[in-house]
Amino acid sequence: MKKLTSLAALAILLAPPLAEAQQQRPGDRGDRQDRPDRPGRPDRPGQPGQRPPSGGPGGPGRPNPGQPGVRPPGPGPSQPGRPGTRPPAPRPPVARPPAPRPPIARPPHRPGIGRPPNFRPIHRPPFSYPRGYRYQRWSIGGLLPLIFLSNNYYYDGWYDMGLGAPPPGYRWVRYGPDLLLVNVRTRRVVDVIYGAFY
Repeated sequence: MKKLTSLAALAILLAPPLAEAQQQRPGDRGDRQDRPDRPGRPDRPGQPGQRPPSGGPGGPGRPNPGQPGVRPPGPGPSQPGRPGTRPPAPRPPVARPPAPRPPIARPPHRPGIGRPPNFRPIHRPPFSYPRGYRYQRWSIGGLLPLIFLSNNYYYDGWYDMGLGAPPPGYRWVRYGPDLLLVNVRTRRVVDVIYGAFY
């Protein structure tokens, strides 16, 4: 008897929630209308990729300017032929690098004139003398040893120093800190610029 009494009390307690659950079944039509966030509904607000419901003051398809997060239409990008559009803003000109100046033409170096007025000494790595040689102060008329008449000692950066090209048959030769103009055929020193390198 106690069992039947407790079962009856339990049935009385559970009856109202069961009846309410039957009225609001998930498949019911009333549930679809009350739940706009149900997947598959085109009018669900906040679903990515879908527009908010239309019907503002501008008619169907126009947003309501008073609605939060909706901007009223403003002037769009400039389109030719449409009244009320702004012309495109002018683009700033692209700055081009300046064209390099052509090198100043210098006449060939005349033997015996020494340093020209626009001469500039140049910093270069230390000079390595061949075995058995050390610094010697050359003067015009001296005969340079044949070992120095090679590509290891010819100096072709004369233009950067403000010098002219060696005349035909002559070469600029570096000897320690000095620059010698030498007749390649006779090995004779025809000009000396002391302290050309530091």
